[in-house]
Amino acid sequence: MIPEINFWGVLVATLSSMVVGSAWYTPKVFGNYWMRVAKVTPGGDSKAAVKPILITLVVSFVTAWVLAGSAAISQHFYGGNFLANSLITAVILWAGFTAARFITHDAFEGRPAGLTVLNCAHELVTLGVMALVIGLFGISVA
Repeated sequence: MIPEINFWGVLVATLSSMVVGSAWYTPKVFGNYWMRVAKVTPGGDSKAAVKPILITLVVSFVTAWVLAGSAAISQHFYGGNFLANSLITAVILWAGFTAARFITHDAFEGRPAGLTVLNCAHELVTLGVMALVIGLFGISVA
């Protein structure tokens, strides 16, 4: 069974992750704290940001695609409300994969707990917004 995925929902969810990240890591929100604890120094060369942004765009697309497919499978299995299934699926995937892996890697790398919490929270919000978009777009336009 190949899950029905709304391609437009995936594209909008991909873009939503870029918006969430831009807002989350802006200096007026969590950007200054993140730079300090992650030991990141802002570069003046905007060309240096192109590669990480393109990588983030591709990875966000993959994440949105997997989330949409997982939500469609959840919908097929459980039935009910697609928006609710999308949100619940996002939280389960975040807890089981994203948060669990961040916590494990950060513990072994000796990263500050505050950085781990900040990045895990960012991923939860990102997946939540993606799930909201995917859930509102529905399953397939085909």
